[in-house]
Amino acid sequence: MPVPISLCIGTLIFIYITHWVYRWRNPKCSGKLPPGSMGFPLYGETHRFFTPTPTTCDLPPFIKERKERYGPVFKTSLVGQFLIVSTDPEVNHTIMTQQEGQSFEFWYPDSCRKIFGEQSLLVLHGHVHKYVRSMVVHHFGPNSLKQKLFPYILEGVQRNLSSWASQDSIELNEALKNMIFALTAKKLIGYDQIKPTENLRKCFDAFMEGLISFPLDVPGTAYHRCLQGRKQVMKILKDMLQERQKTPKRCQDDFFDYVLDELKTEGTALTKEIALDLMFLLLFASFETTSIETTFAIKLLTDNPAVLKELTEENEAIIRSRRNVDAQLTWEEYKSMKFTIQVINESLRLANIVPGVFRKALKDIQIKGYTIPAGWGVMICIPSVHTNPAKYKDHLKFNPHRWDGVELNGGTKDFMAFGAGQRFCVGSDFARVQMAVFLHHLVTKYRWKVIKGGDIARVPALTFPNGIHVKISEKNT
Repeated sequence: MPVPISLCIGTLIFIYITHWVYRWRNPKCSGKLPPGSMGFPLYGETHRFFTPTPTTCDLPPFIKERKERYGPVFKTSLVGQFLIVSTDPEVNHTIMTQQEGQSFEFWYPDSCRKIFGEQSLLVLHGHVHKYVRSMVVHHFGPNSLKQKLFPYILEGVQRNLSSWASQDSIELNEALKNMIFALTAKKLIGYDQIKPTENLRKCFDAFMEGLISFPLDVPGTAYHRCLQGRKQVMKILKDMLQERQKTPKRCQDDFFDYVLDELKTEGTALTKEIALDLMFLLLFASFETTSIETTFAIKLLTDNPAVLKELTEENEAIIRSRRNVDAQLTWEEYKSMKFTIQVINESLRLANIVPGVFRKALKDIQIKGYTIPAGWGVMICIPSVHTNPAKYKDHLKFNPHRWDGVELNGGTKDFMAFGAGQRFCVGSDFARVQMAVFLHHLVTKYRWKVIKGGDIARVPALTFPNGIHVKISEKNT
């Protein structure tokens, strides 16, 4: 009896799908892959990775569960990408500090590239990356920070704290975002002098809403709103760039002026597309990360009154040592804040805003008895470095004194809050100064009380899902 054609076709489809699923779950590799699960085809373990989870300062639950099950290095699949996740400090340091372009290169999944731009500093390589990075260092590095940005940060922090103290309460993280965004945008693009930027902050709100969401670009999804927010921000920045190009004089002394001069330089590696993506990234990175780090530091200080007392004593001693107690904080005084810097270091260690950073293997790499196949992504789990009990005693405890006598001049094997190697964050000094100046004025002139909120969660980035609402008041009232 002849076999029906439909049955043959159905059987072939079933065999094909079965083979496809098998190949997905058992990828080809010339060596031995780390243990782990690839999840469902294409989808992988994406849903579990993006599931909001209440948490402490420990490893993100997704990573902690798999580390306990598979060991410190394991395989998974996220947003359609084959991925090796490393929680091993030695492996992480080796990958982060290798010469880029030899075995690994800086990389982010395609969904992130769409968010930050194909010409973003995050995805540039080689001499173009070095060229653009040097531009940022010129404007936000230590020399410019001391001479130009420090007085401006002082004024902005004092003005905002005074305003907050006149209100019944504020949502601290949102207030810090607004303050830092205004500070940064003024020095980047002349924020308060150009009319089209009035809606720029709102566009970034739409962008942030979907940044840490499942990457499904369909109307109505958070990821779609994120891309639309980016599109709106980029339009505003492009219009501003075109408007500034019409003005022959450079009189605002901001980063835009510097970019416009670079675009005119013969043989420059800078293009308009790179410049716009760079502006977008700097605006995002400078206010979003620093605001959440500062908010987290305030939460830790609130929960640890003994640390707050010592921090206050150090900063009040700085004021008492002045000939004029009403004088402004100086750069030299900032550099003398040993315990304040230790508080910032410890806050950064425990905050772990993102679950990891990414690299891509350029060839088959042998590590710890396993093979990382060429073309696979690697997620370097920064929280695993910062909560390593072999390095940090009572690793989940907030203890700034663990940094006594420790100088951090870049990323190390045991501290990667700002990355390490060639990709060390160029804005690290800028972030530290903003945090230190804010803490100095907050603890010497104000007191605060948490009204509600303060719980933290990971989605997978660190967030305050219900905010942290505080009442700030002057100490002399």
